[in-house]
Order: sequence, then C-alpha cells, then structure tokens
Amino acid sequence: MANKRIDAPTGTETVGHEWDGIEELNTPLPRWWLWTFYLTIIFAIVYVVLYPAWPMVDKATAGVLGWSSRGELAEEMRVADQAQQGFRDQLAQIPIERLPDNSDLMARAVAGGRAAFQVNCSQCHGSGGGGDQKLGYPNLNDDAWLWGGDLKAIEYTITHGVRWAGDDQTRQSQMPPFEGAFDDAQLNAVIDHVLSLSGKAKPNAAGAQTFADNCAACHGPSGGGGREFGAARLNDAIWLRGSDRADLKRQILNPRMGAMPAWGERLDPVTIKMLAAYVHSLGGGEDFVEVAKDPEVKVDEQP
Repeated sequence: MANKRIDAPTGTETVGHEWDGIEELNTPLPRWWLWTFYLTIIFAIVYVVLYPAWPMVDKATAGVLGWSSRGELAEEMRVADQAQQGFRDQLAQIPIERLPDNSDLMARAVAGGRAAFQVNCSQCHGSGGGGDQKLGYPNLNDDAWLWGGDLKAIEYTITHGVRWAGDDQTRQSQMPPFEGAFDDAQLNAVIDHVLSLSGKAKPNAAGAQTFADNCAACHGPSGGGGREFGAARLNDAIWLRGSDRADLKRQILNPRMGAMPAWGERLDPVTIKMLAAYVHSLGGGEDFVEVAKDPEVKVDEQP
C-alpha cells in the first residue's frame, strides 16, 4: 500500500509494484461491464433453480419448472403422432389397390414409405432400390417381377416374405439342381438357348429341346416365366444372378435361392402399405387388375 502513488500523466493510481521500472495502473473496470458480470451471476443462479443443472449419479437436479429436453422431445413427438394419426387411419381403411384413386393419400404414403425403406430395406436393395446382382438382391426400379408388381402383390410379398421359414404364407419357389442331369454338350446347348431368348446368343435347336423337356414347365415355352410360383422370366435383358455363361451354368447346376424376411412380423400394416406404395412408385409398378370371379374358373386368391 505504501508503494501506491498517483500516475501524473493519467491521474490514475498505480497497483503499488514495479518491474524494471515499469509500473501497472490500477484502471477500474467499466461500470457497464461490472453490471453485465453481476447480471450473469444472477442469471446463473436463477437458471440453476428453474432448470436441470447439477449432474447426480443417475440423473440431474430437476429444477422447479420440471422442464427437460427429453420431455420437450416427447411432447413434440406426441404432437407429431397426433398430426399423423388421421393420415394413418385413412391409410389403414383404404384397400391398397384403391390407393392410387386418392392422389394426396398416395403421395403421403410414398413419402412415408421412402423413410421406412431407408431404415428397413436399403441394406439389401440399396438406398435407391437398385439391388445387387452379385448377391441376388432384386432391382426394384425395373419392371421385372417374380411375384407380381401391382400394389397388392407387393404388399403381400413384403408382409409374408420369400422362402421365410417363420411365415406359413410366405412366397415359395424352388429351382431343382440339375447337377448330373446334363452332359457338357446338353448344358452348353441349353445355355445357348437361354441366352438366345434375350438376343445374347444364336438359337440352338438342341438346347431348345432340352429346355422344353426340363425347364419350360416353370419358365414357360418361350421363357416368359411364371409368377404363380416365382419362376423368373428369361426372355428379357434383366438378370437376378448374372447373365454370362458362368453365371447361368452355376444357376442351372446348383441354383442359388435367396430369402426375404416376412416384414409382417416386424412392421405394422400401415407401414407395410406405405412401403408397398414407395416400391411401386420406383418406376416398375404395375396397375392392379381385378379378376372377375367366374364360378367355372378357378382363381388363385393369393396375389
């Protein structure tokens, strides 16, 4: 205290110490800064009282207002769910084949299905539905459908899956292995014939006969496939397991048959309906054709 003095040029008191002849002025803080500092202290005290602040072992102090970010999120989710409930109720009541009649409802279903697809389906079919030929995941953007591409058929496939052991209504198909059934000449001839159906090879008469004897019952005489039992169409340029000779040879001798989960065990019917609408909208969806019930004609009830 004895070393303090008034600095003559500025008229400000010094702090009372010096270093190598250099002294420090005891300049007071601006009043606005001090009042701001005091207000922040008051604000902090009020905040600690009103809101969660002090972390404890398994929770934090609740605050007298009882507010929390989790509670706010839960309320926002509740409001969002209420807003969606009317839409979901509408979607639950309308038969899926009639969904295109309501353009607004269809658009909202497609939007909801897009989100559900990214969470549940993109891991196999890709984020854009392009599939993976090497792994045997179908491309959903084209118009080649093993089981049918209208909304009702897609909904059924999503609900019950394909070759899914946990669902007794699952889509079932099985191509028998032809290992040992053909000699090399017959095998090469039938591969030539299958490739010729889509213009990838020249016709082979011997192969056509082998195909007619062994393959046409499922794939059709001209390779058009059979949706009633999931037989692939062979006369287009779309291939699930590859289209070169090695791929075809492997598939004929030792067929690779994949499986798709029955999503009816995991997702609610409205979400499945939205998924079907989205898949249908990707570009290859077909119109629903309602078959008249002729008492003299047997109609398969499964889409």
